[in-house]
Amino acid sequence: MTTVYALVDGNNFYASCERVFRPDLAGKPIVVLSNNDGCVVAASAEAKALAGLKMFGPFFEIAEACRLHGVEVFSSNYTLYGDMSRRMMAILAEHAPGQEVYSIDECFLDLSGVVQIESLARKMREDVRRRIGIPVSVGIGASKTLAKLANHVAKRVPGWDDGVFDWSWLPPARQDELMDSLPVGKVWGVGRKLAAALEEIRIDTALKLKQTDPRRLKRQFSVMLERTVSELNGVSCLELDEAEPERQQIIASRSFGEKPRDFNVLAAAISHHISTAAEKLRGQRGAARLVGVSIRASPFGADGYHGYTVVPLGQPSDDTLELARAALAGLRAIYRRGHRYQKAGVILMDISPRDVRQSDLFAAPPDPRRQRLMQTMDAINRGFGKGRIKLASQALTDNWEMRQDRRSPCYTTRLSDLPSVR
Repeated sequence: MTTVYALVDGNNFYASCERVFRPDLAGKPIVVLSNNDGCVVAASAEAKALAGLKMFGPFFEIAEACRLHGVEVFSSNYTLYGDMSRRMMAILAEHAPGQEVYSIDECFLDLSGVVQIESLARKMREDVRRRIGIPVSVGIGASKTLAKLANHVAKRVPGWDDGVFDWSWLPPARQDELMDSLPVGKVWGVGRKLAAALEEIRIDTALKLKQTDPRRLKRQFSVMLERTVSELNGVSCLELDEAEPERQQIIASRSFGEKPRDFNVLAAAISHHISTAAEKLRGQRGAARLVGVSIRASPFGADGYHGYTVVPLGQPSDDTLELARAALAGLRAIYRRGHRYQKAGVILMDISPRDVRQSDLFAAPPDPRRQRLMQTMDAINRGFGKGRIKLASQALTDNWEMRQDRRSPCYTTRLSDLPSVR
């Protein structure tokens, strides 16, 4: 059976999520800002088309231009985007036997054996748009790399940019002609630095990469680029990865909106981060033996102090209380008075499966009541909203939160934020 993959991508996903509950924004330019409202991380097609509006840089550089052009500006609302992503992926999973979620707004689908592929692709687009209001594009090819490139064609190449594109629609000569118009940097896996290196040896289009001897590229660059060439020639080398790989490390960190000096502010932030990381750890049924703690002063200060330590646990744990106790001990060890801290975070390391962890002969075994407590806490926070139950140390102060002056409501995950009609 011939292998066929589809890459489905939410168009301008963050901006599209903001539009779902704001129909008044239809056709208006939108930009979404990063943590602490620092930089532009996403923009609608209308915003990208505005002359003189530099995208994906510091917001303060374009703030006045946004005001003059009537651009709607939003703080990032990852709770909303994550929930809309979950809904979109669930809808797409209904249409194919295999799915690999590649990012918050993209997934690969295995369409091998499907007879009416174009009809299915257009039905998927309509289904997602009708049920959650997000526009998507679908690229189809004999390999994941071709599907990814086809998605670019479906969104960006004039004449084919109606939301669905399949390489099989074109004869080989016409496929090569189209590939010759696509910069090599548009090929999946060819980043900016690699694209520049390829251009130096006159491989500047997708077609030239496709026609290059893969053995030469393996010797000069890597085996991954060799596989990319094979994929561009329709030979599938990358299988669908339907199971999310278990994390070997779990990191939770964030920059501060206002740089604090006080230990209690840092303790509240570290407690929040360790709670978030511990929930993710339990989600993959893992246990961590090491807890890393990091605090960093502004690099533009007098000394740019960076404190980091690793606290070992007596035995691997997924218990928020145990992990928080270790993280706060680490914070006390590295905290220095007088600095204005810019960022704090935690890292859970040496992660092993929870059910097969090696016990310590001289340490007490995990208390099953605490395990039930963690399960109950996770269930309540999932059902009634993140942070509904939290550590007391998280409430030492609330002035460490990042700046989000323009954040939209969490329409889909918080009852108090549901739109109302009067």
